[in-house]
Amino acid sequence: MKYLFVIQGEGRGHFTQALSLKAMLERDGHEVVAVMVGGSAKRTLPVFFAQKISSEIIQFQSPNFLPTPKGKHSPLLTSILYNLLLLPVYMHSLLTIRRTIRNHQPDVVINFYELLCGFTYGLFNPEPPMINVAHQYYFLTPAFQYTGKDKGRFGLLNFYSRLTALNSTKILALSFRPDADFQQGKIVIVPPLLRQEVLQQEVTDGDYIHGYMLNSGFASELATWSENHPQQPLRFFWDKKKANETEKLTPSLTLHRLSDTLFLRTMAGCKAYATTGGFESVCEAMYLQKAVLMVPTHIEQECNVMDALRSGAGVAGTEFNLDLLLDFIPTYRKSREFNYWVRQAGSLFLSELTGIECEGSEAVALL
Repeated sequence: MKYLFVIQGEGRGHFTQALSLKAMLERDGHEVVAVMVGGSAKRTLPVFFAQKISSEIIQFQSPNFLPTPKGKHSPLLTSILYNLLLLPVYMHSLLTIRRTIRNHQPDVVINFYELLCGFTYGLFNPEPPMINVAHQYYFLTPAFQYTGKDKGRFGLLNFYSRLTALNSTKILALSFRPDADFQQGKIVIVPPLLRQEVLQQEVTDGDYIHGYMLNSGFASELATWSENHPQQPLRFFWDKKKANETEKLTPSLTLHRLSDTLFLRTMAGCKAYATTGGFESVCEAMYLQKAVLMVPTHIEQECNVMDALRSGAGVAGTEFNLDLLLDFIPTYRKSREFNYWVRQAGSLFLSELTGIECEGSEAVALL
C-alpha cells in the first residue's frame, strides 16, 4: 500500500512519530510516497528529520501557537488572532494538500495532528481514507479525566482535535497505557511510536541533567538556576532558529541545537530529564527509565503532563526549577510495564493501518 504523511511541524514529537511509523510500514513492504509538513516562519524543519525521512518533503504554512515576547508560554487569544490574519495563506496550503493527494494518489493519508489536513478533508473530502495519529486524541476519550482549572481551554483543545480529524476514517490515540483495550467509535488506543534508535539505546546513569525546551525563553531560568548550582552539569537542547550548534550559558549549562542522535545518546546516559511537556520525549525518557520534570507551556502540554503523572513519569512545575527534579529522583520507581506496551506498537499499528482497505473509506461521525 502507498501512504502519504501530513505532519504538524511544531515541536519534535510528530517528526519522530512519523519516522517510526515510516520504518514500520517499509519493513512490512509498504511505501510512503511523500511527506507534507505544516510549519511557520518561527520554526525550521529539524535537520535530523530531513536527513532520515528519505521521502519527498513538501512544506506548507500552517497555524501554530505563538510564544510570548519572553519566548515561554503560548497565549491562546493572540495565537488565534495572528492566525486569522493569515487565512489567505492557509487557503493556499489547503489547495497544496489537495493537489499533492491527487498527484501522488496514496491508498491512505496519515495525518499527524495537522489542522489543515483536517480542513482539506472537511472541505474537499479527497478519495483516500485519512487516519489520524496523535496523543491529543486520547483526551477525547473517557479514559482521560481533565483535573485542571481551565475547562474552557480544555474544551477548545478537544474542539481543535476534532477539526484535525474531519471526515477521518480512523483515529489512533497514542497513550501511555493500554487502558484495557479501550475503543470507542473510530478511536483506538495504541502505544507510543518510539523508533528503534530509542529501543536500542544502552542506558547508563550519568551525573548530568538532560533537557529539551520547545520555547527558548526558558533559557534564562535555566541559566539562573545553573549559576546557583554550579556543581550540577546540565545538557539541554532547543530548536531556536539560527542558534549555534553549541552554546555555553554558564560553566555547567550547555545548550545544543536539536540533533536527534546526540539527543537520544544524551538522554540514555543522563541522571534525569527536564522538558516542556511534549508527549514523545517524555515517552522516550520513560522507556529509558529516567525521572522527568515537566513544565507545560500550553493546555495541550498541561494535559500531557497530567497523563504522564498518572503513569508515574515524574514531577511537574511551572518553571525550570530543577530542585523539584533532584528531590524526586530518590523516590522514582522504575517499571517495565511501559516498555512492554511500547513493544506492541509494530503489530498493532500494522493491523490498524493495513486493514483499512477492507473497512472501506466511509467516514464515521466524530465524537
